[in-house]
Amino acid sequence: MTQQLKRELGIFGATMMGLGSIIGTGIFVSVGLAAGVAGTLVILAIALAAIVASCNGLSSAQLAANHPVSGGTYEYGYKYLKPWLGFTAGWVFLVAKSASAATAALGFAGYLLDALGIANSNFLVPLALSAVLAFTLIVLSGIRRSNVTNTIIVSVTLTALIIFVVTGLPSIRPENFSPLFPTTEGNAFAAFLQATALMFVAYTGYGRIATMGEEVTQPRRTIPRAIIVTLLVSMVLYVAVAFVGIGVVGADVLSQGTATSATPLEAAAHAFGLPLVPQLIAVGAVTAMLGVLLNLLLGLSRVLLAMGRRRDMPRAVARLNPAGTTPTVAVIVIGVLIAGLVLIGDVYVTWSLSAFTVLIYYALTNLSALQLTAQERLFPRFIAWIGLFACLFLAFWVEPIIWATGLGIIGVGLVWHFLARRITRSTPIHRSE
Repeated sequence: MTQQLKRELGIFGATMMGLGSIIGTGIFVSVGLAAGVAGTLVILAIALAAIVASCNGLSSAQLAANHPVSGGTYEYGYKYLKPWLGFTAGWVFLVAKSASAATAALGFAGYLLDALGIANSNFLVPLALSAVLAFTLIVLSGIRRSNVTNTIIVSVTLTALIIFVVTGLPSIRPENFSPLFPTTEGNAFAAFLQATALMFVAYTGYGRIATMGEEVTQPRRTIPRAIIVTLLVSMVLYVAVAFVGIGVVGADVLSQGTATSATPLEAAAHAFGLPLVPQLIAVGAVTAMLGVLLNLLLGLSRVLLAMGRRRDMPRAVARLNPAGTTPTVAVIVIGVLIAGLVLIGDVYVTWSLSAFTVLIYYALTNLSALQLTAQERLFPRFIAWIGLFACLFLAFWVEPIIWATGLGIIGVGLVWHFLARRITRSTPIHRSE
């Protein structure tokens, strides 16, 4: 009999898990990355990314409400589509979110070093690796302790961001929003779409609520509400922070802060001319990055758990601890994978790879949602159609080398899936319905 995780998360806990995944790398790092690509157009890119994320979030919510198990779109692909599409969803999720977790660890290290006044970049990777190790140990302790840690982290982060917006508003200079289209017309449109793809990843933390569906109480009620609240709060914060950041220092300075030390918001806060605000932003950024890392370790390990149950990965990763609260082997494997990606040491590369693969993942989420019956459906079908086409369209607006690499990774995964099926075809495979 397959071991099941305990249901211990209510609406508040699930929402905080979602916010812990969203209010982090995206708002403290990717705003600067996207500003470097699209300039002032990043504000519109954030808005469009929010619309696409909302469609995907509603698709995820109704799927998780009807099929509340660990694994997210990996499980939905198996149930509503084809096994190879389910595997592809799980495979790209592992790649995408492991890259996001590595970006969060590097962002944490960058903000902490900057706050401590340490200019030596040689400390960046070792400090990021230390964070991965520490939070792997926390996740191994179980969902309850992880939830308490996450709630504290999110509370500190939200406080810092509210202070950033409120104290920065008086320093906004209208000329920093001009010109709205900083490049030629054709290039501006391409840059806008690339920035939208980069910012889309920043919103996808709500997926952690779905991937942990097996640990949520009253899933049909809890999951949709938690996802909707998470998206609403994060959208308001992203737009407000980007507006203030660009309005105070301009898109170029915001982008430069990302390129030099992965600390764009702290660079903007220094321009406020107010004591302690940059330090508060640094503290909020450090906690935000750690919150993302924590939640991604949780979500990734649950997807790996589901893949182990179906023998798409070695069965050992499906083992739970004696209390039934943690997939121990899966957590350790994910921790090692994230640590390996941290060694790349390049925020832009890890985030761009995450952007392409996560868009493919959510395209499969929407495709799964289109298969729901009228009785299962919670929202109109056109929402899933919009999400599907938007994800596929945006996926190929990242740099060609990135999406080519992403397609290559998907190909490698499908070869692995084929071989794994051949090896285990004579062994009964668990299928959760």
